Amino acid sequence: MSQKLIERQEQQQQQQQRLSAQQMMFVRLLSMPIAELEEHVRAEADDNPALETYAPDDALTASESYDTPDSSDDGGQERQEREDALDAALEGFGRDDRMPTATYSSDDDNGEADYEEMVYGDTTSFYDKIREQVGELELTDKQHDIMDYLIGSLDDDGLLRKTVDDLADELAFRWNVNATAEEVEQVLDMLQHFDPAGIGARSLQECLLIQLNRRTESHVVMLTRQLISKYFELFRRNNWQRIRQVMQLSSDDEDAVRREIRRLNPKPGAALGETEGRSIQQVTPDFIVDTSDDGEVSFSLNHGDVPELKVSASFTDMIDAYRRNPEGMSRSDKEALLYAKEKVERAQNYINAIRQRQKTLFVTMRAVIDWQRNYFRSGDESDLRPMVLKDIAAKTGLDISTVSRVANEKYAQTRWGTFPLRHFFTDSYTTSDGQELAIRRVRLALKEIIDREDPANPLSDEALTEEMKKAGLPIARRTVTKYRKLMNIPSARLRRK
Repeated sequence: MSQKLIERQEQQQQQQQRLSAQQMMFVRLLSMPIAELEEHVRAEADDNPALETYAPDDALTASESYDTPDSSDDGGQERQEREDALDAALEGFGRDDRMPTATYSSDDDNGEADYEEMVYGDTTSFYDKIREQVGELELTDKQHDIMDYLIGSLDDDGLLRKTVDDLADELAFRWNVNATAEEVEQVLDMLQHFDPAGIGARSLQECLLIQLNRRTESHVVMLTRQLISKYFELFRRNNWQRIRQVMQLSSDDEDAVRREIRRLNPKPGAALGETEGRSIQQVTPDFIVDTSDDGEVSFSLNHGDVPELKVSASFTDMIDAYRRNPEGMSRSDKEALLYAKEKVERAQNYINAIRQRQKTLFVTMRAVIDWQRNYFRSGDESDLRPMVLKDIAAKTGLDISTVSRVANEKYAQTRWGTFPLRHFFTDSYTTSDGQELAIRRVRLALKEIIDREDPANPLSDEALTEEMKKAGLPIARRTVTKYRKLMNIPSARLRRK
């Protein structure tokens, strides 16, 4: 039985969306972090003579800002870094004069690469930034000499590991400056009031106390100060069982004190940018988020060194002149007109794309802050609410792909540190009773429970599940096992000491 092949011609209608040149330019600019945008703008200005740059006198204050209203009744990677650094510092306490270098890592669910230490802004050295603050003081020549020597004696962590007597002797022998220990102590007190808090401390204990003394006074701050000042040796040995007894802490107080300690920085010098012998990734934040002591959150876009842009007046004047006399135009005049119109249109489209980029970044960051308000107030990662790209897209009216481009390769400088924007996005876990929890919060709570357990009698996964339920986090045992393994925490049998 033979078959016939029949060729037919059919007409189908399909709808395809193609991006215009203007849209493609906007998408490309939106994906760029601020440092890359600076280079791109200058390159575009060099390539297009109709696009001019200028720097108005108020360029530094031209950033858009947004004060977030309180829409509720009421860390992050930086917190984990500080906790790890504090643990490492305590382990090396008393071995020598220097803190050991801590290794910072991230336990993100997606298996992302470890964050490197981030330095944002310019590459001014740590010592230069300290010396900039000296200019705000009225010092005598002798006090200037003492201050210069103290700053030069700081280590990379920002600590001063010498006694005032030793410093006074060194000033006399090396700089021929005769200063008493009291005079050195007086200047050192001025240095310890510099930013960041903890600079000039002579020990880890003093470093932490300086930071606590700058906190807004509260019950938790008072308890934390009492712990560091009176029971530092117990704290150094991580003996929380004994700390609970001698300080008569409730479970809630202990948790609050632990959270407060994680907000302290054992290496204040590292926050200013210069550490020797370590891998440094320079990052310029795209957003500057400020949290005041009373909990108000505001932010601004960092325009960096991106110049203001305008269309060249000479090109627009040229176009107007040709349009006023169209009949007398020669062939070369018409070619010049077409060239000028093309460059002016390209310049105007570029300026509009830059403005659209700023507006999109602004709207997106405002939504992120509204959603994660409690985190920006506390710096505690457990306060991060479940938030995915779709949530911010719905809140802003933007497309998910647009929100994704904003979140990629952008950084936000906060009171608690500088983080990738992706840091504020976290998936959720739905419990058996329908409660939605941030995965990061679940993992942090699990780690804290394991940290508090008796090393001689560690908790099994079943017992950890019960403890999580008591903490208001009812998750399944298999989930506990999954997150314990993701955090590289061994089983109870292997944790027993």
